[in-house]
Amino acid sequence: MANLLIVHGGGPTAVINGSLYGAVMAAKADGTPAHIYGAIGGTEGVLNERFFDFKTCRSGRLETLLQTPGSAIGSSRTPLQNGDYEKMAEIFRKHDIRWVLLNGGNGTMDTCAKLAKACEGAGVSVVGIPKTIDNDIPFTDHAPGFGSAARYLAATVREITEDVRSLPIHVCIVEAMGRDAGWITAAAALAGQAPGEGPDLLYVPERPFSKERFLSDVERLYREKGEAVVVASEGLKDETGAPVVPPVFQVGRATYFGDVSAYLAELVIRELGVKARSEKPGLAGRASVAWQSDVDLREAVAAGAKAAEWALEGRTGVMVGLERESGKGYGVTFVPVDLSAGMLSARCLPDCYVNARGNGVTESFCAWCRPLLGEAFPDFFHLPHRAGGTNL
Repeated sequence: MANLLIVHGGGPTAVINGSLYGAVMAAKADGTPAHIYGAIGGTEGVLNERFFDFKTCRSGRLETLLQTPGSAIGSSRTPLQNGDYEKMAEIFRKHDIRWVLLNGGNGTMDTCAKLAKACEGAGVSVVGIPKTIDNDIPFTDHAPGFGSAARYLAATVREITEDVRSLPIHVCIVEAMGRDAGWITAAAALAGQAPGEGPDLLYVPERPFSKERFLSDVERLYREKGEAVVVASEGLKDETGAPVVPPVFQVGRATYFGDVSAYLAELVIRELGVKARSEKPGLAGRASVAWQSDVDLREAVAAGAKAAEWALEGRTGVMVGLERESGKGYGVTFVPVDLSAGMLSARCLPDCYVNARGNGVTESFCAWCRPLLGEAFPDFFHLPHRAGGTNL
């Protein structure tokens, strides 16, 4: 009997193990694979033939994947050389692996396409499961992982905003992840349930960042209410296209940015003479299971199950795409995306989601994003003070 293999690639998300769970359970229910393997350490684990058989898990153990942060089987960003794809195809033959699922972002989906090509004629089906907090994978409405990262940032900014408005004496700059696309940054707009509860300013990499306009916006807000909360993307670029803070270093597609929030806070202090501080959730924003979106988890599990189903049916060279259903209410349909279309281009915020001044988002973005965050945030009690009204 033949076997199935699941591989993780790139940075984990709060629901990556949900997709793993969905794929394993679907393969078990099908009954066709003799073994359901997980590659220990991503594609590097494949090349080193390090596999774990999920069929050896004791009863009930797999359910813990749904609330496990990080990647339960590890991941990797190991750059692959041309010969590595053929080597993996040989490893699949050696271990009688007929079905391969790769769960990851743009780079992993590109790997998926190349691996499917290397396995042509070998009877191996290769299917991709989208995964990213950045939401920059093309040809899908959104990807599992984004909803939880968006929920985390919106909730964290909401809490920071309540803190800042309690003692309105400074400006707080929150840095959000997102190399080329501002989806996570934009999600911070959903922090507030009423005017004054969310961030005052949002800056995304889809718009050139102007230091002068930024300082003007902050100065106006501080003059009006004595405080401001700003959310800025780590990938901000100036009018020339250069990062506002030069990257520390870059390896392949992985860019290690400088501290944008600290730079902007120092700018406010130096140029405006106003107290400012920076906050950078960083990895906490992509790993938090505590703020995991129930919608995101449900879709992650379903996407993993669908990938296993398609692979076992013999489909190959496709990714599980999420297509939003039209009509009232929220729902998605899973559609096959041809990976040969090219997956390395970043899907950025469309113009209609960013406001005219480039310092916030539109209601159309909020309407698109709101269902992905899952159940509503808790309401807060506060009496009237300088920064706002009452919710009594």
